[in-house]
Amino acid sequence: MLLTMPHVLYAIHGSHPCLTAERALQLKGQPYRVHEMAPALHVPEQWLRFRKLTVPALQLGSGEKVVGSRAIVHRLDELVPEPPLLPQDPERRARVVEAERWGDEVLQPVPRRLAWTGMCARPDAIPVYAEGSRLPLPRFVQRLSAPRIARVARWRNGGGEAQAREDLAALPGQLDRVDGWIAEGVMGGAEPNAADLQIAPSVRLLATMEDVRPLLAGRPALALAVRLFPSYAGRMPQGALPAAA
Repeated sequence: MLLTMPHVLYAIHGSHPCLTAERALQLKGQPYRVHEMAPALHVPEQWLRFRKLTVPALQLGSGEKVVGSRAIVHRLDELVPEPPLLPQDPERRARVVEAERWGDEVLQPVPRRLAWTGMCARPDAIPVYAEGSRLPLPRFVQRLSAPRIARVARWRNGGGEAQAREDLAALPGQLDRVDGWIAEGVMGGAEPNAADLQIAPSVRLLATMEDVRPLLAGRPALALAVRLFPSYAGRMPQGALPAAA
């Protein structure tokens, strides 16, 4: 066990990659606290602290800084070997790392783009996704600032109606890929691995969107996401997203 002062996780409430990092800390039994930042407004603080613009970021109790969900999971696995998040067998490890990388680079941006696009169309959904946030913002401030933040975040993440149509059209094939990895045993075992932690939060965020739920129904990917992340704040009403291309 890594014996240090508590780690600090710099995160945004409801961010699926931040959930990846936090669950890894929990599985490793590490003491930590969360420093929550506001969406879009976090950019200057992240740059000043880490010279990076994205979350999550982890400052270890030793002072070491690690940025990005995959980097955090891998570093924790090096420092705290049990329980392992990456298999020791080289072939199995390669398959898990392949799925993890795809989950980070391909799947992870999809629910983020869809969420911000939907929030711009339905600003009334924004406070629902903010439930449980630790930021001391009065409700009226949230109502006034959230739509503008959503537009900035949609722009920063390349969202919009045209992109949403493309994402929704590609999503069934992407979910088939996740289901295939589960069937092959790359993911979905009794003990979560790095691929599970990377992909399941993205699927779980997708499940909060009523327009996406029919694409998830009955899939092993959804069952895995709900098992690993049973609760997830937010609900995007039907009609917030355009029809698939």
